[in-house]
Amino acid sequence: MRRCRQCKMCVMKIRGNEVVLFQGDSITDAGRWDAGPDSLGNGYAMMTANWFTARFPEMGVGFINRGISGDRARDLKRRWEEDALSLKPDWTSIMIGINDCWRKYDSGDPMRAEDFENDCRDILSRSRKAGSRLILMEPFLLPTPPDREAWREDLDPKLEAVRRLAREFDAVLVPLDGIFREASRAKPPAFWAADGVHPSLAGHALISQSWLSAMGVEG
Repeated sequence: MRRCRQCKMCVMKIRGNEVVLFQGDSITDAGRWDAGPDSLGNGYAMMTANWFTARFPEMGVGFINRGISGDRARDLKRRWEEDALSLKPDWTSIMIGINDCWRKYDSGDPMRAEDFENDCRDILSRSRKAGSRLILMEPFLLPTPPDREAWREDLDPKLEAVRRLAREFDAVLVPLDGIFREASRAKPPAFWAADGVHPSLAGHALISQSWLSAMGVEG
């Protein structure tokens, strides 16, 4: 039996007139600066906000994107007051970690998993203290080009840190690493992210769908 619209809204975690903040690196940024700092960009944040607003316009939910390309966890920590706490979001959604891995391979600037976890814990603690509920999105990595597979040695401990932090802070976890690996059974990894990291439009749509599902928004 099909459930009614009202019942679907009852299982959603988001409530009317709340504000959702998206934070992270280039995957969240998704070109938002090209259209101005208040843009949602052209990726999953924009897709999520527009889909949700089109579906539930009467709820008056607001969406903000403050992702910055190239950021690592320590960069979020440095700008957290201005770009997160001062905005007073009801929900703070964070996707970070792939640059903490990548810089080891392209710049010889590694980040220990323990330091990554501590930086993330700092910003999560500050957001929770400010009253924001939390959403953690796993960084993901696909094996394209083939050398990306070697990065798992560095990324996997950071993934485990994200999962631990989700439990510690009772955050909603969006398990993107497994979701993208499963999706790559239907289409090759390059279909979802040509360089194994930056999503295609289909990849961004998959992130958006996964985010909405984790937040109890039924399709």
